[in-house]
Amino acid sequence: MNYLADRINRLGESQTIQMAKLSRELKAKGEDIIDLSLGEPDFPTPQHICDAADQAMKDGFTHYTPVAGFPDLRLAISNKFKRENNLDYAPEQIVVSTGAKNSIINVVLSLLNLGEEAIIPTPYWVSYSEMVNLAQGKVVFIKSTVETDFKISATQLEAAITANSKLLIFSSPCNPTGSFYTKEELEAFANVIAKHPKLHVISDEIYEHINFTGKHESIAQFEQIKNQVITVNGVSKCYAMTGWRIGYIGAPLAIAKACEKMQSQFTSGTNSIAQKAATAALNGSLDTVNVMLNKFHQRRDLVYDYLKKIPGLKVNLPPGAFYFFPDVSFYFGKSFGNHQVKNADDLCMYLIHEAKVSVVTGSAFGDDNCIRISYSTSSAQLHEAMKRLTVALSQLH
Repeated sequence: MNYLADRINRLGESQTIQMAKLSRELKAKGEDIIDLSLGEPDFPTPQHICDAADQAMKDGFTHYTPVAGFPDLRLAISNKFKRENNLDYAPEQIVVSTGAKNSIINVVLSLLNLGEEAIIPTPYWVSYSEMVNLAQGKVVFIKSTVETDFKISATQLEAAITANSKLLIFSSPCNPTGSFYTKEELEAFANVIAKHPKLHVISDEIYEHINFTGKHESIAQFEQIKNQVITVNGVSKCYAMTGWRIGYIGAPLAIAKACEKMQSQFTSGTNSIAQKAATAALNGSLDTVNVMLNKFHQRRDLVYDYLKKIPGLKVNLPPGAFYFFPDVSFYFGKSFGNHQVKNADDLCMYLIHEAKVSVVTGSAFGDDNCIRISYSTSSAQLHEAMKRLTVALSQLH
């Protein structure tokens, strides 16, 4: 007898987390696995941020926190939005949550009614569609490919919008592709969105500072749609603070208040020590961020030099984040030993068992022809992983 609720039976498990779990299990058995499945910087959290956390404990910040976040952190976020993005979000328009994932589900549950549509360009971060399913909304996908650098056009967006469209959810820079939208591309989106005042945008900008070609652009900068945009960000990626679990939104006041109400019934205020650490991060300089960015840039070029030489792979040069998302469909229908590769799922299983390299199937991100490779690990590990991948793929016939 199945006694679990329908909503949990409908909900898929994150395949990025599944692959990381499998990697850990194989490592525990003594196998030499190189894990390129998780999007987590391998750098330590900068010392001045850790010092702020230590001081917060000494100062007695060990009790319940305001649901929307400490006032000094909300002010720091407000100042960050103005300083770095030229966005005007007052502190009362900020809600701090237990990671950007918590921020996004707050918005989805606050805005989406039964059967309303959420437009999601593919490839997309694994949890977007599952959050929409949890809210009993309807997902409408817009497909992109490696040939378009995994970006959709304003024309495609306009064609996808219906009278039932309530949300557009996308990330820029993008997980899993590393692509990002230019100011001109975002302005074209804004001109379309402005025609549909019921349509709201969740702009996930968590990879904002991992950008190798120029200034980050936020879609909320366009006056005609600023009251339709919820900007999501956090400290996990650029400050190497994944375990601290601090995300935040800047939103129209009514939506911020709705998310605060939603959060009050789920998690309440997030961790007090982590909030003080995040305040130090956002009020500090970007010097440590830029050191990490330079390392990521070197690693991206290292991996690209390998991938572009592998026969059959279709790969572009991603301008941001720390992922490659190559089209691997050339290898479908091929085999080696007992391994039959019918799709990207099979290829990932082949690579983890044969090459001892863990990557994530593109089906998790809405593209069955691709795999995601994270390069958020050391250059030495990446050299070895790419050598193993090259050999393993050459064995498939």
